[in-house]
Amino acid sequence: METIYDVIIVGSGPAGLTAGLYTSRANLKTLCVAGEKWGGQLMLTTLVENYPGFSEGIQGPDLMASMRKQAEKFGVEVVEKDASEVDFTKRPFEVSTGSFNTSPHLGRSIIIATGAEFNWLNLPNEQRLIGRGVSSCATCDAAFFRGKKVVVVGGGDAAMEEALVLSRHATEIVIVHRRDKFRASKIMQDRVMADPKIRVIWNVEVKDVLGADKVEGVVLSDGQTLVTDGLFVAIGHSPATKIFAGKVSLGTRGYAQREGDKYWTMSNVPGVFVSGDVHDYTYRQAVTAAGYGCEAALDAERWLEEQKS
Repeated sequence: METIYDVIIVGSGPAGLTAGLYTSRANLKTLCVAGEKWGGQLMLTTLVENYPGFSEGIQGPDLMASMRKQAEKFGVEVVEKDASEVDFTKRPFEVSTGSFNTSPHLGRSIIIATGAEFNWLNLPNEQRLIGRGVSSCATCDAAFFRGKKVVVVGGGDAAMEEALVLSRHATEIVIVHRRDKFRASKIMQDRVMADPKIRVIWNVEVKDVLGADKVEGVVLSDGQTLVTDGLFVAIGHSPATKIFAGKVSLGTRGYAQREGDKYWTMSNVPGVFVSGDVHDYTYRQAVTAAGYGCEAALDAERWLEEQKS
């Protein structure tokens, strides 16, 4: 007989793994469809200083590994495959992780916790040069730019962190920002402005990236060309909701909608819950995502109990 899970969690960031911790401890048979790149955005982060319980901070990947270990300890099954298709029109719900010839995973309830993805600039040569000097992850790639010059695009905390990580390796970091001030937190701005390796060019945009086999420069909207070895893009994120389009209600920005009344985290489909950055475009913090995961798990637990009566 096919296994029917009480809860299938799609996503494995702080929201998904926290949800799994709660559902598994409630003796609900839980499957986490974690994705091939499991762990969410914190897997691409260095030191996390604002997650409660770690007075000296903790590396992002270490935090996620600890969350996963804790969830698995209580019985969460983890599949390191991407969800390729979902069917919420019948029960049990179906979540596929491969070709249409493979049997889908079956669940009595679903928690959507797929988070958000990096945005790109959509420059003429950007995609062609990804991995050849164009990057969205300084944590992953900074070591390749030791002794080199790099450009960072963005004005939020993510851009500040990218620049600070790069300053440990590169000789010069130029932050290009399209406005006349950052929207990053003050503490992050102060760190950037105090770093002698980092300078800022205000009120301009990157219009293209130059280079045949590797990045050699960027063209700015004011006409100047900067010689650089790397371009790091840190301009925000978009919700990872592509496979849920037409399956649950999505807002104008593409974020999943929480439309529950009795169960606040429920989507417009009874039994399908929403958790974390996949719906939250305001706070987007690891601790808030974990909190949303807790909420969705408790709602799913209570909703499943209600279905028995």
